[in-house]
Amino acid sequence: AGGVAAEFAATELGLRVAAIERARIGGDCLWTGCVPSKALIASARVAHAVRHADRHAIDAQEPAIDLKQVWDRIKAIQSEIAATEDDPDRIRSVGVDVIEGDAHVAGPHTVVVGGRTLESRYILVCTGSHPAVPPIDGLGDVEVLTSDTIFQIPRPPDSLVIVGGGPIACELAQALERLGVDVVVLERGDRLLERDEPAHARRVLDTLRAEGVDVRLGVTVTRVARGGDGVNVHLGDGDTVTAQGLFVAVGRVPNTESLGLQEAGIDVGPTGRVIVDHRNRTTIRSIYAVGDITDRPNFTHTAGYDGVLAVRDMFFPGSTRAPTLVPWCTFTDPEVAHVGMTEAEAIAGHRSKHVRVYRRTLDHNDRARADGDTNGEIVVVTVKGRIVGAHAVCPHAGELIHELALAVQRRMKI
Repeated sequence: AGGVAAEFAATELGLRVAAIERARIGGDCLWTGCVPSKALIASARVAHAVRHADRHAIDAQEPAIDLKQVWDRIKAIQSEIAATEDDPDRIRSVGVDVIEGDAHVAGPHTVVVGGRTLESRYILVCTGSHPAVPPIDGLGDVEVLTSDTIFQIPRPPDSLVIVGGGPIACELAQALERLGVDVVVLERGDRLLERDEPAHARRVLDTLRAEGVDVRLGVTVTRVARGGDGVNVHLGDGDTVTAQGLFVAVGRVPNTESLGLQEAGIDVGPTGRVIVDHRNRTTIRSIYAVGDITDRPNFTHTAGYDGVLAVRDMFFPGSTRAPTLVPWCTFTDPEVAHVGMTEAEAIAGHRSKHVRVYRRTLDHNDRARADGDTNGEIVVVTVKGRIVGAHAVCPHAGELIHELALAVQRRMKI
């Protein structure tokens, strides 16, 4: 995502651009992240609406669900985007030299791909990340699904154990449960969605459990093995969970292997992510990095935005700064959106007497009542009357948060 945005921005400036890709144009967003997950969520939302249509004075019924057809729909959407928006020929048509292969950074201005050496004034590294695999005994002996592989199989298993309690785990668990898959979520922490407001994470937890997802907090996976329907997951408390499939969602690892970044003199942090400054520059000033490979917020929208900023800064130095304020959304139902400080962060950074938090639930909101969905809350965090953070757990929170993000950015008063 960062690369495609940067390539189009660079060609608009009349620059000569080469794009090196070893797999598929579009990256995580198109093939393993945003597009397939949101297509899945859309199908799941329809199934849920049919199942609960009586809330809107319509006869409810159990929907007939064919998981293979759902997966075929996801793949068809990906193929359509790949053949139009993220088509290599489309990128070539604007003047980008698209090169297939593994890239190696050989110097401040040199990239080697295959047997070809490219010399350039600037280099932008945006190779993304891949799912982390935890060191669990027996994990190498069973088939493990991740966000990189689950949308490649013909259909999901009829029962699934998900290890992890972050956004990917929560979105997938709810969507699959709504589509008839028996889902168990195992999280070693004491809550889901650890970066969001605790009360909003709790609301998601309650919703998942109410819809049938078996969520277990504070549990440790000690061992996995083949058995039963497919895989036995052994827990630290002595219990064993059996399901057809195992899905691991415990974070992501930057794609830095074979790039030669450290050998070239680029600083990499302890987590393997490239360290960049406020201009997206690495420790080599002619090499920039954006997206999941960096220590910046790891979101598609951040990667795309920073990719364009990096190109601008290369040729108009100092004209931009990578934003520290980055909103995000987890697309459960209800959605959970976040921007700026949480209440705890505001109190930690300022004297508590200056912090005031405004909370509004949807119970008395006319639109929510008309839509038949009052499960939600909006929170605004202020310091000395100025908005420093906002959080929403409600329908369309991902759209609503933008107005609040603007308020935080402009340091507006409540």
